[in-house]
Amino acid sequence: MIRLRIQVSHRLGRWLVLTDTPRPDCPHCEGDGGIEHPYGDDNGEYAGSNWESCGCWNENHRWRLLPLPRLPRWLRQRDRGRDPWATDGYSNKPPF
Repeated sequence: MIRLRIQVSHRLGRWLVLTDTPRPDCPHCEGDGGIEHPYGDDNGEYAGSNWESCGCWNENHRWRLLPLPRLPRWLRQRDRGRDPWATDGYSNKPPF
């Protein structure tokens, strides 16, 4: 059984895609889609982790639905994280 999810993919341009999701009641991965195996270096410190994918889903199974249009230049260049009323771009007023 396939459990589908809608996502935006940026692989070959911006596309709306359907992807498969992990089985939520999988006894092996418990719905995470895989098992993480952390490992350490010679000193015993955390050095990274390996990911073992579970067989309950295929993370590369995608269907492209339709291409998404590119935003106009004036919308892409806006700085959305800045406060437009602040003098230096950041508000110095308390939030209350």
